[in-house]
Amino acid sequence: MAGHSKWANIKHRKGRADAAKGKAFSRIIKEIISAVKQGDPDPKTNPKLRLAIEKAKAANMPNDTIERNIKKASSKDQSDYITLTYEFYGHGGVGIIVEAMTDNKNRTASEMRIATNKRGGSIASPGAVVFNFDQKGVIEVAKKDAEEEALFLLATEAGAEDFDQADDLFIITTAPDSLYEVRGNLEKEGIVCGETSLEMIPKVYVDCDEETSRANEELIEWLENIDDVDTVFHNMAEKQ
Repeated sequence: MAGHSKWANIKHRKGRADAAKGKAFSRIIKEIISAVKQGDPDPKTNPKLRLAIEKAKAANMPNDTIERNIKKASSKDQSDYITLTYEFYGHGGVGIIVEAMTDNKNRTASEMRIATNKRGGSIASPGAVVFNFDQKGVIEVAKKDAEEEALFLLATEAGAEDFDQADDLFIITTAPDSLYEVRGNLEKEGIVCGETSLEMIPKVYVDCDEETSRANEELIEWLENIDDVDTVFHNMAEKQ
């Protein structure tokens, strides 16, 4: 809706920071295992693994954790993971996108059905919700770590598409395929980058009354608590 910031729901997504970090680590470990399963354990010859390791280091994952999971992935007993995206219609026409990585898609599909049975909403057909979102690379920089004007100029020169702020963060937006290149360019200039991720940014937001907002928050929280789920995006407008 007009007047709504594209970061209007950042408070919801950042509200459980510790849980979010745990989810991020879990997702990266799955990506490392999947990359090794589909290629080989050498990042020099496996670009998918190299990208997963870059993500791990950007998230401050310890090197021994990275190496342990590369070794773990080489075992025949270790299952591979697949990436799944589910689209939902929430309450009041809110769109919800769920990104998951799983070694058992039937289990994950069952969990999605249980979520709607318990908290309402419905599973949408592929493409019905996602067309209302744009995928973007997002780099967060703490305001205490950078001066706004200087960071804006550096981000622009580094190839960023947009620059914004929310709460105590500067938000740098990039094209999806240039996310880690832009981050690397900023770090070369001494910028301390925080969370770095691919986000689904709503093109429009949906206003909801208090009751509808609460129902959507309960559905979103249920989905976030599913073990296989890594990230949940939605286009519900922030309550004013």
